[in-house]
Amino acid sequence: MNNWVSYKTKQFFFVLIKLSIVTGAIYFILKKLTNNPEIDFSVFVSFLTKNDVFSTKNLLLLLILTSFNWFLEIIKWQKLVASFNKIDFKYALEQSLGALTASLFTPNRIGEYGAKAIYFSRNFRKKIVLLNLIGNITQMLATTFFGVIGLLFFITKYNVNIDYYNLARVLLIALLTFTIIGFGVKNSKFTIKGISIKKIKIFFVNLSKKTLSYTLLLSFSRYLVFSFQFYFLLQIFNIKIDYLNSMILISSMYFLSSIIPSIIIFDVVIKGSVALFVFSFIGVNELTILSISTLMWLLNFVLPSLFGSYYVLNFNLPKDST
Repeated sequence: MNNWVSYKTKQFFFVLIKLSIVTGAIYFILKKLTNNPEIDFSVFVSFLTKNDVFSTKNLLLLLILTSFNWFLEIIKWQKLVASFNKIDFKYALEQSLGALTASLFTPNRIGEYGAKAIYFSRNFRKKIVLLNLIGNITQMLATTFFGVIGLLFFITKYNVNIDYYNLARVLLIALLTFTIIGFGVKNSKFTIKGISIKKIKIFFVNLSKKTLSYTLLLSFSRYLVFSFQFYFLLQIFNIKIDYLNSMILISSMYFLSSIIPSIIIFDVVIKGSVALFVFSFIGVNELTILSISTLMWLLNFVLPSLFGSYYVLNFNLPKDST
């Protein structure tokens, strides 16, 4: 009898946690939309309507790009997990969208690591954390690759004034950071989330080159998809700029905003602020850029997280978990 009560109590708290995650995610989304100091929600909706964003053609293409963006991310996660345990696309979708919902209001989406790991039995969870790390690193490599190239062209083309004193300070901090990391790598006792650096190195080395190459290809493809989506929105709002020049600005914006620590729920504010600076060089007004940044956030984070809420509510722990 006591065991039955204990089981029911655990089930109750488990359901309560799932409801709290979904309720919290929806609350933060609504709060961000209705209490955004940079753009009023009613003005935002009116501006979208005025520019015919909700036309069947535009809305359909935007949703296709969003779907393709997340299709690539889900395939990437499926292939990474397949390095030790094959899962079907449906289960990879559930994990990816469910983890997005659970990590929506955590700093730098850190909650995604735990959310994906909990889908697997305990003996696989450290491996899942490392695979998720690889997926995020490859995506960051794509952002850095295009961003550095774009930023060099951006600085050259638009004669951006650089504060070399502050730049030197940033480079010095970066150098010290990498020195500390290097020291940690050499010290086998140094751990990340309870996993030794030595084991992490072995894990990376043992991961097949085919898996890494495929993950990199999907990350770069995904970058091209959502950057094109941003370009398409520029065209909808009648910003006269060709694709190559727009990519200089877009890649610079994503690179600069990606190196700023953030909570994903406020990611739209950070990207909006950086975008205002970058696109001010071609005279794009604030309302247009803030509307595009907000719409990108809604399409690529909010919309998938709402679908992910269904998977969070229907989630069950693996059999060997308590």
